Amino acid sequence: MNEQVSTPEPARMPAIWGKIPGRNKNFTGRELLLAQLRESITTSAAAAVVPLPQALQGLGGVGKTQLAIEYAWRYRGHYDLVWWVPSDQPMLVPGTLAALTEDLKLRPPSSVGIDEAAASVRDALQRGDPVDKWLLIFDNADDPEGIRDLIPEGGPGHVLITSRNSRWSGVAETVPVDVFTKGESVDFLRKRLQRNIEQEEAEHLANELGDLPLALEQAAALQVMTGMSTDEYIDQLSKQTRAVLGLGKSTEYPLSMTAAWQLSVQEIESRLPEAAEVLRCLAFFGPDPIPRDIFRRANKTGTRRMGPILANPLMLSQALAELNRFALVKIEQEAGTVQVHRLVQALLRDSLDEEEREAIRHEVHQLLAGGAPTSPEDTTQWSAFSDLVPHLRPVGIATSTHAAVRDFAINIVRYLYRAASYNSAQGFAEEFLATWSQRSGPKDHSVLRIRRQLGNVLWQIGRYDESRRLNEETLELMREELGPEHPETLGVALTYGANLRAQGKFREAFQQDTASLAAYETVFGATDPATLRVINNLALDHALLSEYETARKLQQLAFLELSSTRAGVSKWDVQMYWNGLARVVRACGDHAQACDFGEEAYAHGCRELQVEHQLTLMTARDLSIARRRIGDVTGALELIEETHARLVKLFGSQHPETMAAMVALSNTLRQTGRYDEAMGLARTVLPRYQEVFGLQHPFTYGCQINLALLYRLRGDIRRAAELDRQARDGLHAVLGDKHRYSFASSVNLASDLAALGDVDEARELGTRTYTQVREFFGDTHPLTLSAAVNLTIDLRSSGETAEADALYEATLERYASFPKEHPERLHATTGERFNWDFDPLTL
Repeated sequence: MNEQVSTPEPARMPAIWGKIPGRNKNFTGRELLLAQLRESITTSAAAAVVPLPQALQGLGGVGKTQLAIEYAWRYRGHYDLVWWVPSDQPMLVPGTLAALTEDLKLRPPSSVGIDEAAASVRDALQRGDPVDKWLLIFDNADDPEGIRDLIPEGGPGHVLITSRNSRWSGVAETVPVDVFTKGESVDFLRKRLQRNIEQEEAEHLANELGDLPLALEQAAALQVMTGMSTDEYIDQLSKQTRAVLGLGKSTEYPLSMTAAWQLSVQEIESRLPEAAEVLRCLAFFGPDPIPRDIFRRANKTGTRRMGPILANPLMLSQALAELNRFALVKIEQEAGTVQVHRLVQALLRDSLDEEEREAIRHEVHQLLAGGAPTSPEDTTQWSAFSDLVPHLRPVGIATSTHAAVRDFAINIVRYLYRAASYNSAQGFAEEFLATWSQRSGPKDHSVLRIRRQLGNVLWQIGRYDESRRLNEETLELMREELGPEHPETLGVALTYGANLRAQGKFREAFQQDTASLAAYETVFGATDPATLRVINNLALDHALLSEYETARKLQQLAFLELSSTRAGVSKWDVQMYWNGLARVVRACGDHAQACDFGEEAYAHGCRELQVEHQLTLMTARDLSIARRRIGDVTGALELIEETHARLVKLFGSQHPETMAAMVALSNTLRQTGRYDEAMGLARTVLPRYQEVFGLQHPFTYGCQINLALLYRLRGDIRRAAELDRQARDGLHAVLGDKHRYSFASSVNLASDLAALGDVDEARELGTRTYTQVREFFGDTHPLTLSAAVNLTIDLRSSGETAEADALYEATLERYASFPKEHPERLHATTGERFNWDFDPLTL
């Protein structure tokens, strides 16, 4: 036997002790199982072999969970972290793991999303940093495939799993858990009955109950509460068993458990009918802990069965206490929760006819709707929302047709979206949409609203085409059913503008958002936060159309109005507007000012949203570009390398924000002269833009311009000219010739032509492009001046020296307004060409 098994338990509690159920004071026996489990879980580690997870496998009611609880309490002194993970619904496991981020000094779910936070917790535990003595307990994990990726592989800690599923044997050391031995049954009954029951009497009762721990607990509790003798109980049990058999129901539950449970319920019914009513209600929740606050807050729902009980808080307290005394529920006072064993829940539900089940299920739906928080955008309410998510599927919330219940369901999806738990948000939204559409039809108001939420989720995860198609249909339906100025219709219209931007239809997006602004001003007023969001989007539309000065005015208006507004403003809005203004100032050519303002925006994001929040990382990318523009290439490279690495880790390489950071990193590497590394990134990112945005999207052509520039710098001039010509023709087709991206392709193509020796065509293209750029941006814009410098080189090559000198002198005079150390002013004096590159805007 491993020496650690017999080591006395240290008195200390782990520094991190989370969600562990209270210790069962009546826990009896199982010493061999505990010893076997402890030896199995530690021996491989002592032998320097990666320890396998340990799986307690057995039928319902045999005490797997109680064994895991006892293990956690008995050996808690050997760990610095012990964490309980309810696992019967795999989609909720990430949320429980993500709650460890604060203790492990990791980025919280509010900044990186639940799924990424959970992954970071898993990775930290695998590394043993900052905690190497840890224990994770995955309770009721009946779907190995659903949670396997979230279980730490190896590492210095231990994993314990309880499950009815034998499939764990392929990935874990399985410890079978059976019913009590006869001796354990007798010991348990003596301890639980609080009297010295005779051996023969105890064995008789244990035999009748099949030594099933849960059934023995029910029987003992009933005898303690009623004073019933063992013989009387066995007589009643025999009658009840015959009644159960007479029903002719096939059941997966042990017959002894069914009969024992029914005796307890009958006694409760006779002593306090209200307690039985509460128990039936609890049977329709999930097996996870139920927040008691839900009943306190739902006291005015007026439901037929539970309404009178909830209206009398003393009666509710008495009912729960009585159920607890009969071992039918488990109350955790510190956590403020009540919990019912899944086996008891199933037996209760099965005892009711279909009409009763539907009536109680409907009441539970109303309780959830009446007692739930109401503001998914309020981060202080996220914990309360999170506690309710495990109960949505068990209560069948999707089946309700009640308006308030569907409002609650939609709020859950909105909370998951805000918390960046996109997989769960998508899963629930799709389930609600399918069920509600079938039950209420495609034009039902709740159906239309959940379509809007699903469209938002699809947009956020980069599934742009699906989001656009869904929002397009939803917008048409909402205009028909709700009217064009209904708030829900206006919300979808705003998202649809983003869908158009993702398609590269910048002009159509501008038109869509212009119409939305008029409607928002009519419905909400000119300075309402909802209207400011439209102005922010409209500023982005103007920027995408290269109308930077107009974009700047709108962005500044939105930022100032938001800053003076106290209600309805989130940190997300502040961050978006702040960075949006810094970005458009950069586009206007005021690079130093953009850098200063961007530094403030980035500091705000790090302070208020955390450094790994998606909006903070977007701000970091834009700030790196501003640093690059003012010549701080070292600072730009340091920031964009860090930002790109974080985005890859958090969102993967195919996420639009990660792709944009890769573009910025490639451009920065090119500017430092690291052409090969820059080329590798440019070649990698172009196909990703083609896949995510499409072959003819302006951003795709922009990435092609960057790639062409690198080909020229590395000596493959013909390939560069070919790519630039393709990009120019494509951009002219989708944006016209008067756009910054179109200008960039022409400026760089002229440089390609000059390098190929086609002096006349280079000069002709350069002259035409310079004229267009000057007319579009004005005489002093940095883009205009760079085009002028390039043209002077082409004019000299064509022998037009006087014209070249005149243009060059005029250009240097305009650069005189720039600071002396400005990198573009300095570059203009070298006689070398300017190269234009592309960085995408966040849509």
